[in-house]
Amino acid sequence: MLNLTRDDGYQLSTDPDRLDLARVHHWLSTDAYWAQGRTREVVERSFAGSLPFGIYRPDGRQVAVARAVTDRVTFAWLCDVYVDEDERGRGLGTWLVGAVRDELTALGVYRIMLATADAHDVYAKVGFTPLTDPERWMVHGRPVGSA
Repeated sequence: MLNLTRDDGYQLSTDPDRLDLARVHHWLSTDAYWAQGRTREVVERSFAGSLPFGIYRPDGRQVAVARAVTDRVTFAWLCDVYVDEDERGRGLGTWLVGAVRDELTALGVYRIMLATADAHDVYAKVGFTPLTDPERWMVHGRPVGSA
């Protein structure tokens, strides 16, 4: 299990027992454009089937989250990346995404995908780039934002 602490006391952990799923559900279902209306059950099941990452203030309150859907060997989908509005601007998002990248790379994962409408700069800081061959990729399912 990954446990890191910054100089300012913020902690990053992959311990699923530390997740405040009520808080995560609130963030995703009310403020995240890609997950508005997502039910608590869906949030719980999605995190149970993923590699979770949380960031916590020195007092223990969760302030950020992300999850990786992965086989833990070759491929991962980075999703549900969210930083509490009151905590933005402290570099937590970049730290979180970098830690996800590093943890997955250490497992041997060599391809990490994600989709974003508005945070390209955050992901670019840790090495993410646009698809070089987007015409090769396809999708099936509901549109983004339909939970």
